[in-house]
Amino acid sequence: MDRNAREVGTLRRARARIGAGRSIGAWALICTLAALLSAATPCGAALVAAPTLPAARAAAADAVTCEQASGDVAIAACTRAIASGTYDGRDLAKLHYDRAVEHGNKGDNDRAVADFSEAIRLDPNDAAAFYGRGNARQAKGDNDRATADFSEAIRLDPKRAASYNNRGTAWLAKGDYDRANADFSAAIRLDPKDADYYNNRGSSWQLKGDHDRAIADYNEAIRLDPKDACALYNRGIAWSSKGDGDRAIADFSAALRLEPNYAAALHHRGIAWSEKGDNERAIADYSEAIRLGPKADLYHHRGIAWSDKGDYDRAIADFDEAIRLDPKLADAFDDRGTAWLAKGDYDRAIADFSEAIRLDPKDASFYNNRANAWRAKGDNYRAIADYGEARRLMR
Repeated sequence: MDRNAREVGTLRRARARIGAGRSIGAWALICTLAALLSAATPCGAALVAAPTLPAARAAAADAVTCEQASGDVAIAACTRAIASGTYDGRDLAKLHYDRAVEHGNKGDNDRAVADFSEAIRLDPNDAAAFYGRGNARQAKGDNDRATADFSEAIRLDPKRAASYNNRGTAWLAKGDYDRANADFSAAIRLDPKDADYYNNRGSSWQLKGDHDRAIADYNEAIRLDPKDACALYNRGIAWSSKGDGDRAIADFSAALRLEPNYAAALHHRGIAWSEKGDNERAIADYSEAIRLGPKADLYHHRGIAWSDKGDYDRAIADFDEAIRLDPKLADAFDDRGTAWLAKGDYDRAIADFSEAIRLDPKDASFYNNRANAWRAKGDNYRAIADYGEARRLMR
């Protein structure tokens, strides 16, 4: 069974938006009230500017809608308020911030970054804007700039646990597990009741190969939030890494009771069943995961289960589909080659092993398997050459 030894489950980023409203500073509330009051005041300068009162009232109403609404309604209101020319400084920064959050919620991270950047230009000491831009940049896969933004957010507001958590997820994406672990630990120190922070630190331990500490953190995450399918799934991955298939299956099953359409849990429970030799249950789990979302590795692993059952025709069909979805999946070529070899079709087997070698020339098993096919064809000279290369790579 081809498994990714560093595989880890879902991480949790703290979101820029909390509940139904956005996190805003006290100044924003004061500014909103000031805008409403100035638009309604029937004296002084307001009398001189009487012709602009309707526009001012409209801008104030748009600012409120921008802050309190969501989606396209909020974005449109923010845009009108920004274009009105009524706001500047922190007031204007707040409008850009709110619109940025809505763009991010819609998945438009380019516009989110642009608005957060403008908010930062107008108010360079707003930690929330750096934090939000970090989230948008991370969503774009720009983890270098994301870590820089989270670091600035932390400098401006060192007590915000979410900034450490999200910087930790960026470090993790960059492969810097030690820094990720340190940031998740800092988040836990600041907010020891947040299950997501333990879940994420557990994943950093898992990626560092410390499965026991990973399980301890996942245990705490589950204690704090027993209905968190993600932490149960991640603990199942850790149990699998320790070779405890029974506990892994129990955790994947618990995750699936909470979220029946959790495709990753079905996939990894299928792997655990396969490793226990229960290919019927493995195939059932892979098939359900495929129904939820066809992926190359799902077809590949189901093909392995069919091969283990001796049903090489179904195995080959699944390997075909895996290769169609991911033509660079060397292991699928190798396993299809093994199926062809079992069926006695040595030429197709050799062709598949050769393609696997082309895709990954450092894998000794591919040469070994092709050597077996050459030997079955009676070509001992080529078989000896491949066995020799396999031994060289294993040194």
